[in-house]
Amino acid sequence: MILRCTKKLLVIIGPSSLADPPPEPDPEDWYGNLLWSERRKCLLLTHSATLFTIFEPDVAASDLRATAGTVFGLIQRELRGEDLPPHTFGDHTGEQVLLARTADRSVLGCMNDMAFICEDTIRRSGGLSRTNISRLNRALRRNINSARAYERPIDLTLQRLGIEGRR
Repeated sequence: MILRCTKKLLVIIGPSSLADPPPEPDPEDWYGNLLWSERRKCLLLTHSATLFTIFEPDVAASDLRATAGTVFGLIQRELRGEDLPPHTFGDHTGEQVLLARTADRSVLGCMNDMAFICEDTIRRSGGLSRTNISRLNRALRRNINSARAYERPIDLTLQRLGIEGRR
C-alpha cells in the first residue's frame, strides 16, 4: 500500500521514511494529511480512486510513525462501520505501507474540502470532545465531490464491489 503524505504529515513521520525511488501514482494510493483541532493532531486519510475519507482525531506522533498499523486499523474500522467487507480496498494483510509525496492535486483539493467540513462540524458541535466522529466520517463519505464526477465516495466504493443503490 502506498500512503502519499502532505508535507505537514511528513514532518511528523520523518521524510527519511519516503520510498526511494518514489512509486508512480496509482488510483489505489491513499493520501494522508495532518490537521490540527484544538491543538491536537488529527489524521485525514483519503483513497485516491473513490475519495473514501477517514478523519481520526487526537492521534499521537508515535501512532503516525507506526504508519502501517495505524492506517490499516483505521481503514478496517471504517469499513466495518459501513458494513463493507475488509477486502474492499484490497487484501493488505502483512503488507507494508510505502510512504511517498502527494501526486494528485484533485485528491489534495478534495482533502482540503474535507478538512473544512471537519473543522466546521467540530465548531458547530461545540468542540472536538462533543463531536460524533463516526457521524462525521459517514458524512464525509456522502459528500458529493467534483473531483470524481460529482459522485459520493460511498457510492464509488460500492460500485467497485458491484453493489449499487444500497446507501
